[in-house]
Amino acid sequence: MPTTAVDPPKRLHVAVGVIVDDHGQLLIAKRAAHLHQGGLWEFPGGKVDEGETIQQALRRELDEELGIQVTAFSPLVEIHHDYPDRHVLLDVWRVDGFDGVPHGREGQPLRWVAPADLIASEFPEANRPIIDTIRATFGSS
Repeated sequence: MPTTAVDPPKRLHVAVGVIVDDHGQLLIAKRAAHLHQGGLWEFPGGKVDEGETIQQALRRELDEELGIQVTAFSPLVEIHHDYPDRHVLLDVWRVDGFDGVPHGREGQPLRWVAPADLIASEFPEANRPIIDTIRATFGSS
């Protein structure tokens, strides 16, 4: 019986913002229940569209999801993670400046938390290295 080669899923490139307020708190958003990894908390962001730079994607996604305009950001970490059903590249950026007041434009709950209060089990597995990086970079305050 012949076997058919199946191409592995394409790696999904995602722009992620670790948004920091003036008090060192971080903004997290709850994923909608119907989405992959639904019901878990995440750092806001989304898919990089074809022909778009990571910076353009970050700005677009944070405007679409939160209604903010990013003014200051810097690279934080890149994470490659393989779920059984998809492969992701999380391109994570620290966002230290933005205009507007973040709100869940897609109906998602938002929460500001201290880095020390992030609970890894409440996030998708691919986000856990982000939490480790935050703790190492931001300290435990």
